[in-house]
Amino acid sequence: MTAVAALPLVAPFDQLAVLVELWMAVVGAAADRLGVEMLSFGFMQRAFLVGICIGVMAPLIGTFLVHRQLALIGDALAHTAFAGVAVGLFANAVGGFGVSPYLTAVVVAMLAALLIEVISEVTDAYNDVSMAIVLSTGFALGTVLISINAGGLAVGVNQYLFGNLSTVSVENAAILLALFGLIVGTVAVAYKQLLFVTFDETAAEVAGLPVDWYNRMMVVLTALVVVGAMQIMGVILVAAMLVVPVAAATQLARSFRSALAWSVVLAEVAVLAGISLAYTYEATAGGVIVLVAVGVYLSAVVAAKLGIAGATAHNESAVDPADPEPEGVE
Repeated sequence: MTAVAALPLVAPFDQLAVLVELWMAVVGAAADRLGVEMLSFGFMQRAFLVGICIGVMAPLIGTFLVHRQLALIGDALAHTAFAGVAVGLFANAVGGFGVSPYLTAVVVAMLAALLIEVISEVTDAYNDVSMAIVLSTGFALGTVLISINAGGLAVGVNQYLFGNLSTVSVENAAILLALFGLIVGTVAVAYKQLLFVTFDETAAEVAGLPVDWYNRMMVVLTALVVVGAMQIMGVILVAAMLVVPVAAATQLARSFRSALAWSVVLAEVAVLAGISLAYTYEATAGGVIVLVAVGVYLSAVVAAKLGIAGATAHNESAVDPADPEPEGVE
């Protein structure tokens, strides 16, 4: 709790920090009883909590993105989140503000997400053009802020680029829990509307849905997922968790709902196995998680080809947009 209290901007997360410490106490007690050394360390207890949340958030949003052909937006927002981290580090080094870089990353990534939508709407440019512009601008800003600071922000920036299990603090885990609740709650409330917009924007507009508003909400939620997952995945690899488990799920699922469920299950397998292997072999967690996720994807492809999974097709078109029916949306 000391780390949380030391940062005034993080005070609202105090109660969530208590939940994190309760989780650590429960997992630590279970580790002692079962003799699992890996779970006896505080940083691993927090890493598994963060991993479980990421395994739900990333495919939950990624499923909508993949079926809207926006798979690359994760990369764009990850690079702008890096700029947000650089802003936080720069502010702390120059002004001594004591702001969590993950909080500044949340703000900058959300603004970048909205900017992508605004550029597409105002200039009639394709989404990939606006994503490329924002990605380049964000990463350029981050590198400039790091390079011009005489104190050398680059010293600790590797953990944000590649992720680091040992740097997941109670404060950062509390921030992730807040993001988790916001993302899951928003999707649960707006599920039918998001599904309608995903598969037929024109029909959604005719039905009276504010399509632009839902598009902006989706990219903002993507930004929040990216920042949350960045803790252990790093900027370089974070986008993979938005895409790879979803791609694997489309090999096994017959409907959008089942694709969503499969993607969460497969993402949890990749994250939990990846964290365990990264600890065992002292490897970078983000890289191991992605490799495991790719292995899961290849296994799903083989299962679908052999008919084990019973999928009717092996691409996005296998998903039935009428499950659940979006009727009654107003």
